[in-house]
Amino acid sequence: TSECEKYACCPLPPYLEDSGYVIEEDDNGGRPLRDVCFHLLKLYSDRSYELDQLLDPRSVTSDPLDFRLSWHLWEVLRALNYCHLSQQSWGVLNTSYAAQLESEGLWEWAVFVMLHEPDAQ
Repeated sequence: TSECEKYACCPLPPYLEDSGYVIEEDDNGGRPLRDVCFHLLKLYSDRSYELDQLLDPRSVTSDPLDFRLSWHLWEVLRALNYCHLSQQSWGVLNTSYAAQLESEGLWEWAVFVMLHEPDAQ
């Protein structure tokens, strides 16, 4: 409330935890940056929680182009019947992770990731 102050810090991603950095609002759409575990708890309590925030690489790592955990987490969530990620976001996740793998010389795994693409075209 306006009468009380905050009694706990917001759950920051692990790479920001001990930095003393306080994030009120993120520049990306005004959404605050939170830890992936926080997002998973929100998804557990509200099955329609927005998956874009949960799968944002910045909720896990300081590198916004590291899609490793985001892609694998999405595959686990899909197996649990969480399927309310837009096709565009799903495609960006697949192609970004595939590009990351290809840049590391792991083109066979990049092909495997692209086999999960929702749009066959």
